[in-house]
This record gives sequence, structure tokens and C-alpha cells, in this order.
Amino acid sequence: MGDPRGFLKVRSRHELAERPVQERIQDWLDVHAETGLQPWTQEQAARCMDCGTPFCMQGCPLGNLIPEWNDLVRQGQWQDAYNRLSITNNFPEVTGRICPALCESACVLGIHQPTTMIRNDECTIIDQAWDLDIVQPLKPQRNTDQTVAVVGSGPSGLACAQQLTRAGHTVVVYERDDAIGGLMRYGIPNFKLDKHIIDRRIAQMEAEGTRFRTNTEIGKDISWDELRDRYDAVVVAIGSTVPRDMNLPGRDLDGIHFAMEFLPDATRRLYGVDPVHNITAHNKHVVIIGGGDTGSDCLGTAIRQGAKDVTVLQIMPQEPLVRPDNQPWPTFARLYQKTSSMEEGGEYIYNTDSVEYLESATAEGFIANESGQVTGLKIVSVAPGADGPFTRQPGTERIIPADLVLISVGFLHPDTSSLMEQLPVELDARGNVARNDQFATNQDGVFSCGDAGRGQSLVVWAIAEGRSCAAAVDAYLMGKTELPAPIQASTKPLMLPRC
Repeated sequence: MGDPRGFLKVRSRHELAERPVQERIQDWLDVHAETGLQPWTQEQAARCMDCGTPFCMQGCPLGNLIPEWNDLVRQGQWQDAYNRLSITNNFPEVTGRICPALCESACVLGIHQPTTMIRNDECTIIDQAWDLDIVQPLKPQRNTDQTVAVVGSGPSGLACAQQLTRAGHTVVVYERDDAIGGLMRYGIPNFKLDKHIIDRRIAQMEAEGTRFRTNTEIGKDISWDELRDRYDAVVVAIGSTVPRDMNLPGRDLDGIHFAMEFLPDATRRLYGVDPVHNITAHNKHVVIIGGGDTGSDCLGTAIRQGAKDVTVLQIMPQEPLVRPDNQPWPTFARLYQKTSSMEEGGEYIYNTDSVEYLESATAEGFIANESGQVTGLKIVSVAPGADGPFTRQPGTERIIPADLVLISVGFLHPDTSSLMEQLPVELDARGNVARNDQFATNQDGVFSCGDAGRGQSLVVWAIAEGRSCAAAVDAYLMGKTELPAPIQASTKPLMLPRC
């Protein structure tokens, strides 16, 4: 422990400065005005108490060695800090930017002070490692002659592929889209995760020996059973891609889309790729149903596209400002925090349910603009009552303008239609690919990881799943493994934030 009194000397957090709102909404660049390495970075890292029982490590599904690399940040020892960080996390440049920091919620310092800036330290370490050319390909020492197909290139698939490649197996990653990255590529806006961050990691993986096949949909371009015949093992990492719908009256009107139809279009345009759905918020009244992180991403994207106004509807009440009694430390506490997109504009309406999509809205200030096009949304306030916590309140129905409605209420399960036809695997009660604690499905040599098996979750859980699945695949192929497995397939978080 470097400074046992560090948390007493510095009692406050120093967050990264963000660019002025009116500047950043004109582009798609990172919202931050500064990087993690600042004059105060090492001072902030010194606040870590190096607890005898580091609950931050328990809060992180990856088991990151947080106190160790916090102290190395304090000392400015970037090589050693990177070595510690890369032991447990394949993509800290991603988790350091978009993870809700379950570790910080579990920080002991958070009982009586603002928590240690763990996520900023993580991001600073990996950014410094890239800048100082510390990050290098880790090529396997030997080749096992075993082959593995990984279907899906999200964080779980990539983590699994990188671990298996480093173990000496020949790994091919299949992606149905035109670029590698899964939802990290097209589902997360560029102002939160610049795509060069993904590209440089893919280049490292290619240098290590991982092979990538884009524009290849398994089940269509190659059948699942054919894939199984080609490879010694197959990993299903297709993600949870079937969206939860809001089937209200008027659902067939034009202008109603899922968030994951809208967000990828915006990123595709930015990188010169033809949009699939050709959706834009420009000059429209935008309503987003769902107030989680994805809804916030839709908000920031709509503002940058020049929406007239944006309304975000959330059926839940606004989160509390302080940790509630039913979310005790060290569980993840769902607290109210303004995202950068929320600071840029838009209106959040809480305790509100949607009733009907309207073609001919007549509320003051807007009218129907064309036949078959949504122009308004009828909403109603909800509160605890006889029909449960979301009882609709009589007399509170009203209409708000809506030229574009974006449904952002999560995902149901992976799209397993072709998989079930060609290589039948068992599904669990939620429609996810069932697996045992070793990530193995009922089909010999077929494994499942990430959202495909766990259900919709966070990127940090996806990476933990991918790493653990890689260990299971390696043991299946070789009879034993030295790869780390931070979790079992049945491992459950104490609490998760809304996605």
C-alpha cells in the first residue's frame, strides 16, 4: 500500500471534464474534453485504501486486481499496471468507457466518501499502454492443431476467441455484419466508444492468429451442422438480439422502430456504410420508450441528428440520489445519475406508461403529417395501486407529439431459429441457449457464452463469460486447461443496473 492516509488527504472525486454541450452535439467525437491522465490522476488513485478484503474485486465479474493496479497508477508504473490489468480483462479500453462500474458500487470507501475512481484508472492504464506501445500481440508458443469456430463478434465472442488463440488453437470468428465488434461496433454511439478502439484491438488479435469472417451468417451462408462438422468445437456467442416489443394499438404505423434499428444506422452513416433501415431523427418529434442506457444513447443520437425535441418515457420512478435500504453496500445501487446525453437536452418523464400509437394526433401544436405515419403517442401516469406497482391513474391520459418512436425496453433472447432447425440445442425457460456450468450445450462440442446463454447483460459480464467459456472449450479439446475462468455459467450478480 503506497499511502495509507491517501483517502484522508483527498476526500473528493475529480471527474473528467466534458466538452461544452453546444460543441459536442455538433459532432460524434468523445464527449470528454480530457483524457484520464491528468495532474490529479495519481492523487485520485492514492485514495484507494488497499482493503484487506477488496470488495471492489468481488463486485467485478472479471475479478480485476483493482487495489494492485490502483497503487501502480499512483506510482505512474504503466508497464506493471498494464500487466496486472491484462491478466483479467481482454478489453479494458471498452469497460473503462462504457461499464457502469459495478466495482465502484462495491468500493469500501463508498460507505462514507465518494468511491475510488476505478473506471478512470482502468481506462488511463490501457490508454497509456497503447500510447507507450506496451500493448503487443501475444502469440501462442505452440499450435494444438485444434480448431474452434466462434459465432458472433461481440465482447463475449472476442474474449473467448482471444483466449483460445493464445492457448494455441486455430480460431475463426464469424460475424454476419460487415465489420467486427457486434453491438460495440454499431450499437454503441461513437461519442461513447470511438470505433478505432475496436479496430486496434482487432488488429492485435489478427497478429496473434485469430481469423475473422465478416458478412457471413451462420444458418444461412453456412449451416450450423456444417460448421460443427468443420471444427473441433463451436462457440455460440450470437448475443441476445430479439428485442422486446411494445405491441400497442397502432403498432403497424410507420415511424415506429426498435432502438437497435435506429442506433446502428447512425453509426453506419458516420463510417460511410449504407444504413439498413434508413432511420433519422432529423426535424422530428422523437419519443423514446425506455429510460435505460440504450434510451440515453438514442437521446444523444437524436439530438445530434437535429431532432425537433426528444421525450424519454420511463415507467419506473426516478432513481434515488442516495443508496436505498433495499440496495445495501456492496450490491450495485441504482442511483440517479445524469448521462452526458441527458445533459444535452430532451425531457425525461417518469412513472409513465404508453397506451396507443396515434396516426391522427390532435393535441395543440402538431397534426397528422401523412397517412399511415405515427404522429402522436397516448401516455398515462402510473403509480402503485390495486393492479400492482404500475397501476394506470384515471384522468392522467394525454397525447404527446411523436413523428419517430424508438422502442428501447430490452431484449428477450437470442435469435435461435436457424440453430434450432440445423443443430438443435436445448433452450432455457427464457429462450436462451441452455448450458451447464462448463458452458457446454446438449450438443457435443457446442458451447454457449455471453448474452446468448446468460440473457441481456453488461459488457463486463460478456467478457467474463467469454473468458470462462474459453477455459471450458480448452479443457474439452485438451483434457485440461490453464486458462482462467472467473465465473461459472450459473454465477449470478447480486444486482444489475438497467441496460
